[in-house]
Amino acid sequence: MEEKETIIPSTSSIEAVKQKREHMRKTGVSEDFISLSITKRESQGPHPMSRLMREEDEIGEAEDEFAEYTSAQERIALGKKSRKLEAKKKREEMNELIVDAEEEDEETIEWEQAQLRRGGHAFEELEPKAQKAIYKAAAVPQPTPIPTLGPAIARLTQSLSNLTSSHAQHTTSMASLGEEQTQLETREKEMRDMIAKAEEKRSWFVAFREWVESVATFLDEKFPLLQELEDEQLSLLQERYDMVNQRRQADDEDDLSLFLGTLPTPPAQQDQTDDLGRVVPQTSPTVARKERISAREARRIYRRAKGVHSQEEEGYSTDATLPPSDAADYALAVEKLLGKANEIVSDVEAKDFLDPRLGLGKWFDDWRSKFGDIYTSAFGGLGMVGAWEFWTRLEILEWNPMETTRTLDTFTWYQSLHDYSRPGREEDDMESEAELGPDGDLVSAMISTAVIPRICKILEKGGLDPYSAKDVRRLIDLCEEIEVSVPKEHLKFELLLKSAFITFQTAVTSSQTTVTKYLQLNQPRFDPEAIPARRRFLSRRYKLMDNILRWRKYAGEMYGLGQLVTTLVADVMLPVAESGWEVGGEDSMRKVLQVRPPELVPVALRARLNIR
Repeated sequence: MEEKETIIPSTSSIEAVKQKREHMRKTGVSEDFISLSITKRESQGPHPMSRLMREEDEIGEAEDEFAEYTSAQERIALGKKSRKLEAKKKREEMNELIVDAEEEDEETIEWEQAQLRRGGHAFEELEPKAQKAIYKAAAVPQPTPIPTLGPAIARLTQSLSNLTSSHAQHTTSMASLGEEQTQLETREKEMRDMIAKAEEKRSWFVAFREWVESVATFLDEKFPLLQELEDEQLSLLQERYDMVNQRRQADDEDDLSLFLGTLPTPPAQQDQTDDLGRVVPQTSPTVARKERISAREARRIYRRAKGVHSQEEEGYSTDATLPPSDAADYALAVEKLLGKANEIVSDVEAKDFLDPRLGLGKWFDDWRSKFGDIYTSAFGGLGMVGAWEFWTRLEILEWNPMETTRTLDTFTWYQSLHDYSRPGREEDDMESEAELGPDGDLVSAMISTAVIPRICKILEKGGLDPYSAKDVRRLIDLCEEIEVSVPKEHLKFELLLKSAFITFQTAVTSSQTTVTKYLQLNQPRFDPEAIPARRRFLSRRYKLMDNILRWRKYAGEMYGLGQLVTTLVADVMLPVAESGWEVGGEDSMRKVLQVRPPELVPVALRARLNIR
């Protein structure tokens, strides 16, 4: 290792250093400068004349300033997670120190060497001096040709074309982005509207469901009461029909016994008692028959005095009216029934339950106008008809179609459903007929659901008297009125026709059974009343036949109406007429022949009258 020569500073360098030091002493620029002269210090302490300063005499103890070197702010890690973070932090600090120690730039090395030379210490070169680069002259570039105007214009034209194309692309992109933004805004608005409509729909259907539940509770309570009243009305009709039918049956038996003989008297029965335990006296058949004949003659005289059926043949009047006492009892029972019907809703105060137009009509019309697609797919109109059925049946409870000429279109439910089925109809324009709505004709649905089944029960329970021409005419008018809304091919309409057929069939069967018993007896006797009795019996059967033919003209050959007429003539009227052919039987059969269609004339009657 070669020894370094001692470098002795020159006089000029020493003088320069002294001047620098004097300058720093006067100006006090450097903090590292410590004056050797005794001067007054601003700092006060136990030794104010001392030039040395203790660490405690400085402003503050420098804990915050040098905290990162003295670990004054370090905290002892106690938790597992804290210790793990502290170890990680120390590793990062150590890595930073290692990196800082390895990075020694030329300025740092040169500064260290200058400090060593200033102190007069010899040092060794840590690294060998780099050899000075040999100067080499820069190469002279090749001469560049001066650009001409043509290529420059071509380049500018190409650049302009590129810029124009780029501008067009950017403009197109901006337009598409603007259009996309408009579409997004429109879509956002639509989504907000959809959300608002969905919320409105949800809230409306919640309220609608609550209202429907209240209606269901109302119907569960009131419907059984209505059904009881309907059954009570049917029982009244059945009781009245039984009374009339029994009296007519007794009249037929009395007339048949006059020209075919009296049936054997049934064996004596046990004594019957009333509610108080008293024995009810029994009347002999002969005495009872005489009493009935006298009562019948009294009723006939009373009707003729009033001008009722005064021109009709004796026996043609079926005498279907009740006695005054029974008629008064029947009217009183009907009046009580109507009072009970009013009591069903007497405790109801809500108007929308008293009048379905304010409740059912309002809610379902609101549903149809706001959410028509859901209303149509859910068959909302039929649902409303099902709920409206209670009010319809309550309104027609007092209506007996065979006793009154009131038509269906006079009822409130008919007009309400008719107007509801035509939502485009204006109140001012009542004459024009508006088009049907999506529900179709709800009047037809109500008639087939509630009205026709009710009429069928009334007919089967005695509401229709097969011997009454007035009832048959009213039945035909009613069916024609129903046919406007419900076609004849409809299943419910066929049930109505069947109920009417059952009523006529029951009457014919009853007559056939009664005549058969007397024909098997066939013990004629001389009685001046035999000829009028036969005429009366045949006149009643003639009226029954005439009513069946009149009904057949409307209903057609439904359920065998023609065969029913043939059975009535061949098995009931003809045998009775043959028992007194010369004394009125032949005339009655020729009268029958005049009104019957040729295809319904029995073979036996043709042979008896010598008709081919």
